[in-house]
Amino acid sequence: MDTFPPVASGDAAGPLTPSQLRELYSLMVAVRYLDISAVAWQRQGIIPGYAPELGQEAAQVGSGYAVDTTRDFVFPTYREMGVARTMGVDMVAYMSTHKATWHGGLYDPMASRLAPIQAVVAGSVLHAVGWAHGQRLAGTADGKLGVALTYFGDGASSQGDVHEAMNFAAVMKAPVVFFVQNNGWAISVPTERQVAGGSVAARAAGYGIPALQIDGDDVAVVVEATRRAFAHARAGNGPVLIEAMTYRRGPHSTSDDPGRYRSLDEERDGAGADPLERFRTRLLAAGIADEAFFAEALAAAKAEEEQIRTGIQALGPRPGTEMFDLVFQETTPALQAQAANWREESEHV
Repeated sequence: MDTFPPVASGDAAGPLTPSQLRELYSLMVAVRYLDISAVAWQRQGIIPGYAPELGQEAAQVGSGYAVDTTRDFVFPTYREMGVARTMGVDMVAYMSTHKATWHGGLYDPMASRLAPIQAVVAGSVLHAVGWAHGQRLAGTADGKLGVALTYFGDGASSQGDVHEAMNFAAVMKAPVVFFVQNNGWAISVPTERQVAGGSVAARAAGYGIPALQIDGDDVAVVVEATRRAFAHARAGNGPVLIEAMTYRRGPHSTSDDPGRYRSLDEERDGAGADPLERFRTRLLAAGIADEAFFAEALAAAKAEEEQIRTGIQALGPRPGTEMFDLVFQETTPALQAQAANWREESEHV
């Protein structure tokens, strides 16, 4: 499905170079290894919970690769670790969010251009449209708008917030790219049981929004499609929806048991070719990379995971007094007294 008009801007980049293709592979390996390790961290008690993304590396790395961090802003869900890694967010700071400390993580959203992780299903979509509308109202000196990139899944697409956001964005021509990772499952419910018509992309037509349904397991296709969407929105033409067809190869979260709603045979049949192995085969066949490169990429991923894990384990507990500094704009006298007492007690512990 492609209801996308020709790009009305010269902003879309050309074909990916061999160097960029190798970089994309290295990013996918880093994300794959960190994702698998994060599940192990949860089992070891290093983090209390995690939402895996096994099988969705191409969709996340490819879309994150298209972001211009000097002007764009990304609004993730709880499953966009691969996007964060691709954008260059400090991963100790990002993964600290999964320690479940109330403050929500240590990375700076303004500096990284990645909004805080959003646990509310479809909650980040409204935030993205609001930010994008603000970009249009403010304008830019060069006439090229900052674009909001917002993520949600096929399950979240049935939330009312998504429909309100798409309607508002279309009416106001907000520069936002709605990126749907259709991984086949809304927790335990398959897409066909909760998306009428079986396609999220088809819904965009109802709001006059151009849409692309793409192979979300081909990282090069994802990069090209996302760049194309960014160019369209940046030129002032309004929002675009991309539906990246992929597959969730593991549980919805570390507290989920996918064996209760699908068999291993169903998972193998539905998942198709591994996006990482698929891309590896392509690079080998084209002579763009060799076995030495793949070995180096894996070694770098393992070293990076060890550094991130060590950094997370070194984090101490957050001081409870932060609540008074960050949550309340103006604290009441009673809260000020409570904070003072808390600080005094903490100093004597």
